[in-house]
Order: sequence, then C-alpha cells, then structure tokens
Amino acid sequence: MIPRAALMIAIIPTALMAWWGVSSKKSPDSVVALPHAEATSWLNSVSYRTTEIEGLDIFYREAGSRENPTILLLHGFPTSSHQYRNLMPALADEFHVIAPDYPGFGFSSMPTVEEFEYTFDRLADVVEAFTEKLGLNSYSLYVMDYGAPVGFRLAVRHPERVESIIVQNGNAYDEGLLEFWDPIKAFWADRTPENAEPLRALFTLEATQWQYLNGIRDSSTVSPDNWGHVQPLLDRPGNDEIQLHLFFDYGSNPERYPLWQEYFRTHQPPTLIVWGANDFIFPPEGAHPYKRDLEDVELHLFDTGHFALEEKGAEIAELMRSFLNRKVRDR
Repeated sequence: MIPRAALMIAIIPTALMAWWGVSSKKSPDSVVALPHAEATSWLNSVSYRTTEIEGLDIFYREAGSRENPTILLLHGFPTSSHQYRNLMPALADEFHVIAPDYPGFGFSSMPTVEEFEYTFDRLADVVEAFTEKLGLNSYSLYVMDYGAPVGFRLAVRHPERVESIIVQNGNAYDEGLLEFWDPIKAFWADRTPENAEPLRALFTLEATQWQYLNGIRDSSTVSPDNWGHVQPLLDRPGNDEIQLHLFFDYGSNPERYPLWQEYFRTHQPPTLIVWGANDFIFPPEGAHPYKRDLEDVELHLFDTGHFALEEKGAEIAELMRSFLNRKVRDR
C-alpha cells in the first residue's frame, strides 16, 4: 500500500508537510455527476461600489434588480468577493446578488491589528452593519469557508432575515475539522511564535495556488487570475498578522457549533449544500452532518476541490436557480 505522504501534491509548502499527509485527489463514492449546465446569463452587469461602515471603506459587488430576492454572498480565505465574479452575472437575471469584502480582504479597508479587532464576531458586526445600511432586510445566505462563521453569526442574530442558506464548503460540525486543521489547532492551544510560524506558509503563492488547484479534475478550468488577484493582497505589509489573528480566532467557531446547530433545528431554513468533495481543507465529512439538523436540505457533492465554483460554477448556478425559485420566490 502506498503511503499517503508519498502521494502528496508537490506544490504544498514544505513547512506544512510535517503536519499534513495529503493526496492530490479523493474519489468519494457519493459524488454527483451532473451534465454540464449552460450558463445563459453570464453577461448580466455587475456594479463595483464602496460604502463606509464603522469608518471603514467596504467594497462590494452588486448585480440584479433589488425587486428580486437577494442572495448575500460571503467569501472565504484567502480571497474576497472576487470568488463570485462569475456566479453573480449567472444569477442576476432573476436575483439580486451582492458580495462584500471583509476588512483586510479584497478592496476593503485594511486597518492594522492595532486599529481593528480581527475576530469573526467583528467581521460579522461589519457585515451586519453593511446589510442594514443597504436595506437588506431579507436574503438568502451563500456561505463558503470563512463565510460560514460570519453568515451563521448573522443567522443566529437575525433568523427572521434569512430566507434560505446555500452552503459551499463551509463548516458547522466537528466532523469537518480533520487533518488540515491540526497545525491550526496547535496554534489555538498555544499561541506562540513557534506555532504561528508553520501557518505563515499559507500566505505564500504556492499555498494560494494549492488551495485553488488541489482536488480539481482539470487545472485548465481554473483561471490564474485568482492568485494574480489574491497574492498581491496577501503580500501587503501587515496582512500576515491580520490573517494570523483570524486563524487564532477561528478557534472560537467550534464552541459555537452547538448554537448554530440549534438555529438549524429551531428555524429550519431551506438549505442547499453544494460541496467540492475533494476539498482537503473542508472535506465532505463536514457536509453530511447538516442533514441531522435540517429537514429541508438538498446535498450535492461535486468531483472538485475547495473553490468549487471555479470548476463547477455553471452547475452550481443552475442548482441555485432551481432551489431558490422553489424555496424562496414561490413561497
């Protein structure tokens, strides 16, 4: 039997290899094989705006009529609203889609760690104020990666505003925190420079490319514009400390999982799960437990990686369109 370490993808940073033994592909038995969906509305116009929240400039992308149901798209690490650049025009003919950049990400303000408390509570505060300033009184949440702890905080605070949830590789269960998280858990347990040092490898170009390419079927489907956008922003002086603060504070999320799960059981938001099944960061073990707490839930696993929209964007857009028309527009 070939050791998993021997199958490790070549570009993963050396500093993390001691923690992680990872093959470049997984082949789960329950992957959905959907026919390629035609994206008929990719040319719908997207606007690029900035608004002031708590003295910070918050950049956001917006498309579609506000007369239509709203989808609030919350991004992950290390990217920004840029990750939704293709999904937004694909849905804008029938939906109002809006995606902000968190402080420290994308084109939003980047105060230092001395000037802003980089915690998931504070990111949720800013996004909550953003929705209120823009008059977003009801919306469906699309949560991915960091978007899950931000979005689920919003849902617990304002369950009446959440019409439905789309989960794409966003965790709310202990089962979803596997090998990738071991060095980060060590940092949670002992916040020392020694435990922080291996995590700095995640801010390199190699690691950024790895996040986009690990677990996908065809690398030619993933635009290098992704790391061309992300990496210069990660490389800004002081951004590494911002990201380390958030890595540490991610440890506040597992203790909230029971609260989020109670929200699911109590409020039963219609939920669509579209998950890259080859994701080493948030593996599919974190997708299935949603079915324990949610009655109206649809789960689709795709043969792709962490940033599932890069390879499966057309299929995901069509699943979202069908789901939202059935669960939000028609009710």
